[in-house]
Amino acid sequence: MFCTSCGTKISDTVNFCGSCGSQVKRAAAPPVQPQVVELRHLDPPAPSVEPQVGDLRHSICPWCGASVEGGQLSCSRCGATVDAPPISTASGWEKLPGRKDMAKLQFGDSFCQIEGKYVPVADVKLAGADSVYFTHHVLLWKDPQVNITTMSLAGGWKRLFAGMPLIMTQAQGPGHIAFSRDAPGEMIALPIQPGQAVDVREHLFMLATDKVAYEWFSTNIFYTTQSGSDNNERETHYPVGMFMDRFHAPQSPGLLILHASGNVFVRELTGNQTILVKPTSLIFKDPTVQMQLHFEHPRTGFSLWGSYWANRYMWLRLWGPGRVAVQSVFDRMEGENGNITNCSSATERRW
Repeated sequence: MFCTSCGTKISDTVNFCGSCGSQVKRAAAPPVQPQVVELRHLDPPAPSVEPQVGDLRHSICPWCGASVEGGQLSCSRCGATVDAPPISTASGWEKLPGRKDMAKLQFGDSFCQIEGKYVPVADVKLAGADSVYFTHHVLLWKDPQVNITTMSLAGGWKRLFAGMPLIMTQAQGPGHIAFSRDAPGEMIALPIQPGQAVDVREHLFMLATDKVAYEWFSTNIFYTTQSGSDNNERETHYPVGMFMDRFHAPQSPGLLILHASGNVFVRELTGNQTILVKPTSLIFKDPTVQMQLHFEHPRTGFSLWGSYWANRYMWLRLWGPGRVAVQSVFDRMEGENGNITNCSSATERRW
């Protein structure tokens, strides 16, 4: 830096020149520009939502489709756990929805409580105006004041269970009455709406409310085996039973309870969909689902006369539309390895 009067070099920090004493003149500093800050509108933060106990919103039952009020853990019509999502296999079968122990179902002014998991019990609290009907061998216990009478059926009763005649009975409230089948498995609660119906394989029925109508029909699924040359040695077998039970609700909603062995799987068949199941694994189907026998013969070798098919697999062929349910425990079919001489309508495949 230099003095503007005499030209002597001076320090940048002095205020007067050391040679001539003149006051040092410095250039004016540039004006400070004010900083412009852009103001933007910011939305206020969303208030935190605390979980509410007993949410009043409605939900839909994953099993029966009933509307369930908020805060309820189980459906009051079928007992299914509301907050449990349906579990499906990769092949398209759905497991029976979970049900909490002691789940309570309501029908009319009465209640049915499902107790236990391994061998479940249906504990029914009947109101005075309500009643249920059942087969006599599933009765576990009852209050003394519950009145039990024999139920008359159109066309008579010609059914056998373990060689003994089945007796359809009816219980009238008020009071408690409980039912169980002496086998492990799952209890299936099927609410039936007016106009709906379901076909059930025989000996799986537990109980139904008085609003559910009942009838039975021949399955027309059979095959005949012959062990010798004598016609008297022929025997006819019914792999899904000689009869099926049909339950429907003519006017008012009702409740049907079934018992299945092992685990239960349900599948919805479309109009052009077919499934092959073990005949004795069938639990129930919609009346729209058709059925017939199906035989498969895998080739086991060759002979002088061509291919040789020694083995045979027997299936129940089901096709939709409609819902089908099977159980994981099934019985061996009598005579399935015998010499079949006749059968009902059936399809066949050799491979």
